[in-house]
Amino acid sequence: MKFGRSLAGVLLAISALVTGGCATPQRPAASAAEAASTWTGRLALQVQDRPQQSFTAAFELKGSAQAGELTLYSPLGSTMAQLAWAPGAATLRSGGQTRQFDSVDTLSAEATGTPIPLAALFDWLGGVATPVAGWQPDVSEVAQGRLRARRVDPPPVADLRLAFDR
Repeated sequence: MKFGRSLAGVLLAISALVTGGCATPQRPAASAAEAASTWTGRLALQVQDRPQQSFTAAFELKGSAQAGELTLYSPLGSTMAQLAWAPGAATLRSGGQTRQFDSVDTLSAEATGTPIPLAALFDWLGGVATPVAGWQPDVSEVAQGRLRARRVDPPPVADLRLAFDR
């Protein structure tokens, strides 16, 4: 079984156990510089495949498109996965395993089952609808802490939703 599919399965099982929503765990206070490039909140990813896959998680996103870290948390606050990237390297830590990748795009596809444009995600969170082939970002509610992006090409359709605090 592929590592990404097993992670998606774990995330799906956890989200099914908690039907009342996800609580974002408390984090230590960040410095002003860290706060300027840190987002926390909840995310949901639905991939309309056969069978349909979806998961939800609390998240913390730090850094920039060039170098950063995305940590996914269970509803109870434990770390489910940690993605880190820098120029020419990307790492996925999950379930006691560490895997290395040559790019953040390959890493995100392995972790979630679909490639998520993490580089553009930083622009989208800033309210800039940077175009990415196949994706339709909706940044109209970023000021209210909500972002939606749909991937329509290539199939299967993927729907990414974030509710976040800056």
